[in-house]
Formats: sequence, structure tokens, C-alpha cells
Amino acid sequence: MTSELLFEKQGGIATITLNRPDSGNAFTTEMLEAWEKALRECIADDAIRAVVLTGAGRIFCAGGDVKRMARNSAGGQQPWDRRKYLTDHVHRIPLTLMELDKPYIVAVNGAATGAGMDMALMGDLRIAAESARFAETYIRVGFVAGDGGAWMLPRLIGTPKALEMLWTGDFVSAQEAERIGLVNKVVPDEKLMEATYAMAERLANGPTVAIRLMKRMVQQGANSDFRSALDFAASCAAVAASTEDYKEATRAFAEKRKPEFKGR
Repeated sequence: MTSELLFEKQGGIATITLNRPDSGNAFTTEMLEAWEKALRECIADDAIRAVVLTGAGRIFCAGGDVKRMARNSAGGQQPWDRRKYLTDHVHRIPLTLMELDKPYIVAVNGAATGAGMDMALMGDLRIAAESARFAETYIRVGFVAGDGGAWMLPRLIGTPKALEMLWTGDFVSAQEAERIGLVNKVVPDEKLMEATYAMAERLANGPTVAIRLMKRMVQQGANSDFRSALDFAASCAAVAASTEDYKEATRAFAEKRKPEFKGR
């Protein structure tokens, strides 16, 4: 695991930290490879029940390394090379996340720009520090969102607002991001990780199978017709009803006590 990305596990929660603070946590090929490897471990390890992503320092993520992009452009990088870099490296993150049915919470500790903002969009939940800011800065360098941001953003905030952000590259404050539905919650900077881990712990200690099934249902429903969604929901309900967590929860309800979930 490269030092450009930190990966820790504790109490059912895995934490991935982008660790290039002197470069605004702009990602490199090595960071992306380590990121995918960490996500693969989160998928495979049943002891991990929630995942947190954040950035080291005062910036969440500045996206791709613009200086490297400039060098590649000056060196005559061909369109196929650019496409291959995206598909072979950058796209591995969202594609791997499609396989992660555990809660993935992004703690946005500062500016999230360009592909850095899009990496934040890939979270199931986003909790932002008051100092966080968001901008789709591709337009400033004559580029486009090549990592899926143009697909994700309108689904979160609607097409007109998404186009405004993509076409202008203007910054949106954390407070405005909360208002338009870009983030779930805004907290004081010093409370960011406390609030994030409080949510992660709540989910990690909840009925694991039901939580994972609900994530699958939401994702499936976003890309299917209503009848198909209902059919999938019925199957998920049958699975959920067979778990020990469901049986414990129904007993606890009848006994008027708090359920003790075991993650099964």
C-alpha cells in the first residue's frame, strides 16, 4: 500500500484517507491502484460493515494532477492514451464501488474540485465541514468530467443545477451544497470526523443484511422499471426476514426493548 493512501480498520469501520496533502490530495496512478485495492478488501472482509473516505490536510481532493496532465498534453499524448488512462485507472474506483453494498460515507474536509468532487459524489452519504467547497472545475482547463460526474451530479441535484456547475466551474459553499442536496449534513470543521464516525458506527452496528439489501434496492431501482423494482424488493424482503437480526428485532419490539444486532 503506497503512502499516498492510508487504509485503517477498527471496530467494523474501514477508513480510506487520501494522503497527498501538499498536492491537494490530487490523485496519482499509484493512489488509484491503492484505492481500488482497499475497496476490494472492504468488499471481501465481512468484518468491515461501513467505509469512510476522507482527505488528509485542509483539502479533500483537487482531482487529477493538472501538472501531469499538462506534461502529457505537451508530450503529444494521443486521445486513445487519455481514454485508456481513464478506463484503466480512474474508472476502476466507481466500477469497484458498484460492487460495494456496504455504507460508503465521504467526510469532505475541505475543497472538492473536478474529479475530486466527483469522487465525493460516489459516496452513499456525504458529510461536509463548514469550510468545504465544491466545484466542477473541468471547464476552467477546457476539459470535461471523464469519470462519471456528468452522470452522477444531475441525479443528485437535477439537470439545470448540474449544468450550471459543469458549465461555469463556480464554487458552491458547504451550506449551499446542503440546500441543493449535494451533501447530507454540514458540521463545524472540528466536528467532521466525530459526526462521520457517529453515522458509520450507527450503520456498522445495525442489521447488516438489511442495510446492504436496502443499498442494492436503491441502486437497482434507479436503473429499472417499477415492476422490476417491486420484484427485487420482494426477494430482498424474503432474505431479510430469514436473518437473525430480523428475528431479534421483532422479539425486541414485542418485549419493548432495544434490539441487539449481531450483523447476521
